[in-house]
Amino acid sequence: MTVAVIDSGAEDRRSLHERIAADLRDEIMSGDLPPGAALPSTAQLKERFSASNATIQKALQLLKDERLVVGRAGASVTVREHRQRTMRPAAYMAPAGPGEQYRWLTEAAKLGTQAHSTLLDVGEVRPPADVSAALGLADGDTALLRHQVLSIDGEPVELVASYYPVDIARGTALTEKRKIKGGTPALLADLGFPPRLSVDRVSARVPTQEQYRALRRPSDLPVLRTLRVVRSDGGRPVEVTVMVKAGHLYELEYAFTPG
Repeated sequence: MTVAVIDSGAEDRRSLHERIAADLRDEIMSGDLPPGAALPSTAQLKERFSASNATIQKALQLLKDERLVVGRAGASVTVREHRQRTMRPAAYMAPAGPGEQYRWLTEAAKLGTQAHSTLLDVGEVRPPADVSAALGLADGDTALLRHQVLSIDGEPVELVASYYPVDIARGTALTEKRKIKGGTPALLADLGFPPRLSVDRVSARVPTQEQYRALRRPSDLPVLRTLRVVRSDGGRPVEVTVMVKAGHLYELEYAFTPG
């Protein structure tokens, strides 16, 4: 299928090697270059992109740094096993059953990967403006923050900052700097605030300095930022979470019923 190219007249100000890497990255992530496939030769890429050998090598190095391809000088460069993971938010909503692990861990295990969560901080803070608005807080009000980083197979892939109304959190395990068995959805349900509705707002952003370092970004690839508002009975917001994922590692899948 031929896709029409739209020329708006706007100039692509990225370096040529970044533009080449972007085109090849899209072909890898869309499956046009499947796992195990060899990338076109350097000579073919030079002709396709009207670029020098040095520029092609810089483009390929970007993809190697992102661990999308493997290869060395003088050898063919091949596509690694696809690392992009399809996330289905609905699979993580229900509280874990008695004695079960947090659903993020069990869902990752189904994909044959080993997941781990590291709790970074717990404490009362003034949340960001969008979080404060979602929780219905007045100016200057605080919320309880539980901040963690999630890793898969030893690689950090997501930063998670969850905020809770202090009148719900105080005096509970939410305030303790330790993992909560079964996850916070199960604890909220036990406290009388079962999750009834979850609404996600997803945006693509350039990573902040903290996100860049914590997620060990190889370049300034965008991150996916999800603002999730969880409501309980009566529509009360009981948890607002900001999740930041490495953009080239994830896609989100939402299923809807017509009507």
